[in-house]
Amino acid sequence: MSSTGTAEPTTAATRPARKGLEVEGLTVELRTPRGEMRVVDDVSFSVRPGETLALLGESGCGKSMTALAVSGLLDPVAQVAGGQARLDGTDVLALSRRARRRLAGPGMAIVFQDALTALNPVQTVGAQLSEPFRIHERLSRRQARERAVELMERVGIPEPRTRLRAYPHQFSGGMRQRLLIAMAVALNPTVLIADEPTTALDVTVQAQIMALLRDLRAERQMALILITHDLAVVAEEADHVAVMYAGKVVETGPVAEVFAHPRHPYTRGLLDSVPVHVERGAQLRSIPGSPPELHAIPAGCAFQARCPMVRELCLTTRPALRPAAAGHEAACHFSEELAHV
Repeated sequence: MSSTGTAEPTTAATRPARKGLEVEGLTVELRTPRGEMRVVDDVSFSVRPGETLALLGESGCGKSMTALAVSGLLDPVAQVAGGQARLDGTDVLALSRRARRRLAGPGMAIVFQDALTALNPVQTVGAQLSEPFRIHERLSRRQARERAVELMERVGIPEPRTRLRAYPHQFSGGMRQRLLIAMAVALNPTVLIADEPTTALDVTVQAQIMALLRDLRAERQMALILITHDLAVVAEEADHVAVMYAGKVVETGPVAEVFAHPRHPYTRGLLDSVPVHVERGAQLRSIPGSPPELHAIPAGCAFQARCPMVRELCLTTRPALRPAAAGHEAACHFSEELAHV
């Protein structure tokens, strides 16, 4: 505490050494009229300070539900049915609701894809940016506003002192996303989760937002979890990738290794669908069919109906994640064959 009775701001230099986030066996179930539906199934991954892990997959594969479970933001109809999420060694899934709230900000923060709905429309941005400092660091109103100005400057908001009194709808989409990022990093979180942070933004603004996240991750030594279906973003921004399908991780490893040598047909299909060397008028490749309904996942491999390599074993036995190369795992019975395709 300072001589004025306010808490000193937490910085990378003053906080204990961070370990990052380790998720092990995370399972989430959703209560529906058809009964309980497993939307995240035995998901495991880890991300260390200063690194970026991408959760990659089609819509509905469980990426966002995984993030909401880890950050304690699940809707009442959903519940964590198993697993651990160790933040700097502490299992946050075992904490009380009050303890989880204390971690929101300094421990873990999330950036949602729709900034306009994530920001409070009836409060000025200055009030919203000041709130974390007043609650967690017990700063005075004036001190908190000064910190808010600093944050706005850091994320590239022009004329921050004047715009403190503005409301979210008075900012462009890109500026609102910058404000949301500023709020998320205000208390130097150990882990920052960015859920499709560039959705509905034009290409130039997308690049600016990703560059901002990259710079903040490096200077604050945060662990960044990037949720996306954009392979180009993953290739450029992430260190490691976990590919999800039907609620499970089907392939994981260093991005360069996974993209260069995919060992799961789903990952190969995603990569082949990117029109890198396609000539004008040529047919684009795509993965046939659609993911299975989560309440009716077939026995065996969930990808069987869309897989060009499907065989009898795939129909009866669900493949487990197993090593395919150094630090590279895939859940496919025939991953070795893919290495030679």
